[in-house]
Amino acid sequence: MNKKDLKDFLDAKVVQYNHPHFLESDPIQIPHRFTRKEDIEISAFLTATIAWGNRKSIINNGIRLMELLDNSPYEYIVNHQENDLEGLSSFVHRTFNGTDLAYFVQSLQNIYQIHGGLEAVFTKGSSGNSMQPAISDFKKTFFELPHLTRTTKHVSDPRKGSAAKRINMFLRWMVRDGSTGVDFGLWKSVPTAALSCPLDVHSGNVARKLKLIKRKQNDANALAELDASLRKLDPIDPVKYDFALFGLGVFEKF
Repeated sequence: MNKKDLKDFLDAKVVQYNHPHFLESDPIQIPHRFTRKEDIEISAFLTATIAWGNRKSIINNGIRLMELLDNSPYEYIVNHQENDLEGLSSFVHRTFNGTDLAYFVQSLQNIYQIHGGLEAVFTKGSSGNSMQPAISDFKKTFFELPHLTRTTKHVSDPRKGSAAKRINMFLRWMVRDGSTGVDFGLWKSVPTAALSCPLDVHSGNVARKLKLIKRKQNDANALAELDASLRKLDPIDPVKYDFALFGLGVFEKF
């Protein structure tokens, strides 16, 4: 395909998959249960954190996670006491367990009480043309409290070569226009042009077949390659193509 044909093909797939029916089988349905900005972004961040593996399991554990936070994540985060954390000990999703969740709750409390919230932390680290440095800086802030080393693996760091799929997905949810009823468009301080595609095995395989990337590993270098290709197709909103790449890979086995 030439560039025009490729763009037309992917644009059509974006229209097909950037649709409310996408919510039926996607973890983004968890933050859609809420209306308060802080509830949406906290539930989205925690859901994105556990978004690997079987999607039905992710959704079920996302629901369970919200139940543990009394289905009022912001109130729980800012008002919890240390003895409340014992009630989180039963949670487990793959290698993310109750100990990790307890630290995430403590760190989020610190972020909202000391740093002005998730949007403020990510905005502070934004360079304007890429959110990858901001993700690395976010990780430093997130783990500024005493913590177990094991918990750090649940927040990716692009400066250490990670494609940071789950955080890039979270940022897409928060920043992209919410008019289609899928993403939320809550964070006006971050430009869509700075977002990166949540690169995983599905989107990576499709991107290679479409010659958007050459690198075989789904790492930070591959993500930079994909960023460059997608920004040529749409420099303002390149991450809209996540819907096309993901949909082609998961639903159409492209």
